[in-house]
Amino acid sequence: MPEQTSALLALVLSGGAVAPRRGLLDMHLNPVRCLAAGAPAWRAAGLAENQIQRLRKPEEAELQRALQWLDHPRHHLIGWQDPDYPALLKQISSPPLALFVDGDPTLLWHPGVAVVGSRSPTAGGRDNARTFARAFVAAGVSVISGMAAGIDAAAHEAALQDNGMTIAVLGTGPDLAYPHANTGLHARIAESGVLVSEHVPGTPARPSHFPSRNRILSGLSLGTLVVEAAERSGALITARQAVESGREVFAVPGSIHNPMARGCHRLIREGAALVESPAEVLAAVSTMAGELAHALRGRLDEAAQRPHLGPDKAVIRLAPDYQQLWLALAHDPTPMDLLVERTGLTAADLSSMLLVMELEGRVAVEHGRYSRKS
Repeated sequence: MPEQTSALLALVLSGGAVAPRRGLLDMHLNPVRCLAAGAPAWRAAGLAENQIQRLRKPEEAELQRALQWLDHPRHHLIGWQDPDYPALLKQISSPPLALFVDGDPTLLWHPGVAVVGSRSPTAGGRDNARTFARAFVAAGVSVISGMAAGIDAAAHEAALQDNGMTIAVLGTGPDLAYPHANTGLHARIAESGVLVSEHVPGTPARPSHFPSRNRILSGLSLGTLVVEAAERSGALITARQAVESGREVFAVPGSIHNPMARGCHRLIREGAALVESPAEVLAAVSTMAGELAHALRGRLDEAAQRPHLGPDKAVIRLAPDYQQLWLALAHDPTPMDLLVERTGLTAADLSSMLLVMELEGRVAVEHGRYSRKS
């Protein structure tokens, strides 16, 4: 809906405090109604005068640049009021008004673990980031990080190398790679993962953006793993924000002689879980993963409208699309493209549904292939 998109962009470009603009959306339900409500309603919602002036007259160049970026089929703008806004992110104390997404926005509902740490890690720290990331994607959990140099980049790279899911939360607009050395990584994540930002396209990196970026990173995640961090590290900000959002924080211990381990040791002293293996992290986040699956199941059931094939005794209580998918699955591993062909559903729909069925114990996944569990 171009009118809704333009109206949401106007709300985003008005800048300033986010809470009043979220409140405006809660009151009027969609962006077009928010704009139509006029200045008295904007003031009543708590918008400042400078926000009201920008709502009346959005910056035309920024608006057109954002609309041009959104014209690409992989590019999306997900607003606070959108049913596809990630359920976990809604639970944090200061959720963003909207997300610019390069990739499939439904993948932001996929259970993931944030992997963060030093921009200048030791060789051992890099190896640990890769090991944990590979284990997470092998278990069907996405790797979420900030695409910074060092630990972030190592975790993203390892996930991509194993054909796993990775999500990069950016402190720039979604179209810009930062640091510039990660231009290639940015392009690869755009192609097979998800890039997400609260900033409009074209927004450059600014120091204030990164602590703010970290709240989204931890908010999208079931838990945050700090691999290596100095005593003063942005990773510790991410960990603190994870705790404030009620999420698990994990830290990998290191040598007492390694300055890059001191931040992790501090977190452990403050109550973070000391972990030595990916299995410990996966076990700890399993409860929240189940809660996410329940929320996702509700969203998909609400949206499901397609006719289905005949019922199957094993899935008689499933929604129609789930019955159709169950019948398309075999006991031998089946690739996604074949499931698309058998069901007529989109890969995005199937990915979300398979996630739910995997978390419910109905489906097994291995190397991107899916099969029924007995």
